[in-house]
Amino acid sequence: MSRWAIVGFGVLSGLVAGLALTLAQALARLWLGVAPPAELVGDRVAPLLSISQFFTLLRVFRGYDQLKQFGIGAGTLGQLAIAVLIGVGYAWLRARNARRSAVGLALVVGTVWLLAVAGLWPVLPTSYRGLPPGPARAVTMILMAASLALFAVTLAVALRLLTGRPAQSGAPSAARRALLTGGAGAGLALATGGVGTVLYRRATFDYDGTEYNGPGIQPIAPNDKFYVVTKNVIDPRVRASLWRLDIGGAVTRPRVLRLPDLRALPAVTQETTLMCISNPVGRGLESNALWTGVPLRDLIAQAGPTDGVVEVLLAAVDGYTDTFSIAKALEPTTLIAYEMNGEPLPQRHGFPARIIVPGLFGEKNVKWVTRIDLVTEETKGFYERQGWGPNFVIPTRSRFTEPNFAQPLRAGAPITLRGTALAGDRGIAKVEVSTDDGASWQQAALEYSSSPLAWVLWRYDWQPPQPGEYNLLVRATDRTGALQTAERRASPPQGATGYHRVTARVVP
Repeated sequence: MSRWAIVGFGVLSGLVAGLALTLAQALARLWLGVAPPAELVGDRVAPLLSISQFFTLLRVFRGYDQLKQFGIGAGTLGQLAIAVLIGVGYAWLRARNARRSAVGLALVVGTVWLLAVAGLWPVLPTSYRGLPPGPARAVTMILMAASLALFAVTLAVALRLLTGRPAQSGAPSAARRALLTGGAGAGLALATGGVGTVLYRRATFDYDGTEYNGPGIQPIAPNDKFYVVTKNVIDPRVRASLWRLDIGGAVTRPRVLRLPDLRALPAVTQETTLMCISNPVGRGLESNALWTGVPLRDLIAQAGPTDGVVEVLLAAVDGYTDTFSIAKALEPTTLIAYEMNGEPLPQRHGFPARIIVPGLFGEKNVKWVTRIDLVTEETKGFYERQGWGPNFVIPTRSRFTEPNFAQPLRAGAPITLRGTALAGDRGIAKVEVSTDDGASWQQAALEYSSSPLAWVLWRYDWQPPQPGEYNLLVRATDRTGALQTAERRASPPQGATGYHRVTARVVP
């Protein structure tokens, strides 16, 4: 057999085996919620990036969704490329020594599995169906091994079909065997594309970055309008029957709760506004809701924390982790919530349970929480390791939401200015509006103000006296008497600050 024939057969058999591997991984993701290596690599690498590197990538790819798509696409193509290289190597070795080639293939596949397990170990507990971390890690490892075994078997069968000699005159010719193998590869490609299309339709691309903004904002945001930010390509679809909440670490009585156990405990309902740390001034990555759940301090007390606990470390089914102080965890308003606006948590908002920690940015309000560990030393979570923080307290913020300032306003006509203001868990005392670029300030009316944990909706009636451009600003004062800072600061690493400024164009 010529050198080029060996290479050609290796490429084709490696590609067919790689497609079989990719299809198996896609089916495991679709049916079992087990993330493929291409997805896990992203979660493994993201926390290792600095904020500057992370934002450089966002600029290069023009958004987080595009970066996610590139990561999955590049990972999948890279996997197929490696499969082809292994196919060529196996074909070359098999042409020299068939017995040694089988041992060599087993060693290569075993090595790939070991390297994947070692490199992805921190994110192997990911389970998008909601398995607890320990079982999830075991299932991920087993399915990785099974898919690699399928790859090895497919590669061996495909190469044997391509290189085998007809035993009798009626057996398929080499060209026909190559055609059959290529057809099998095409079938696998079509099947992989079909499953991939289903997964793409479930992806977060059409709702990640959803803002709640503009005219018509309601005091309690509807669940389907509540802002969304997620690190995931496809968010978890947790099965309540698989999910459990483990409370461990530095405790004397570790606890395990199923969803019915959590719902059976004394519950509270509270109004709390969440805001993403990446929310620019004036934007809508913030929303308010009624949350029902169990105070976290009750579960911590039942678990019996030991001396020296400084933080709680939270883990979610999607591999996300975060932390906050034990003092914050013991505040009565910090909840493990299982309802949102009187309904079970929607999947994209953390079903079956999430953390609500008033006053801290959204990344601390961990969705799909599955484990809470009490720790005796400071630990960094998913985004903290990029360099976000160290202060995650929501600063006082205010914004305009209406009217639509892209449209001209009429001089002499009454105009109603509206917006929101939030001060974390400190509450809003007053809101002021300036229609002359900050030279003077007038107090706005608070149309909605129900809880120090929630935003207020404010209103100011204005009648522009004459045509021209007006620079409007808004600022708020929290209930401690502290005025919102005018200092402009970008979102990274501790959240944006500054006054929201808009230009109103007034025509005759």
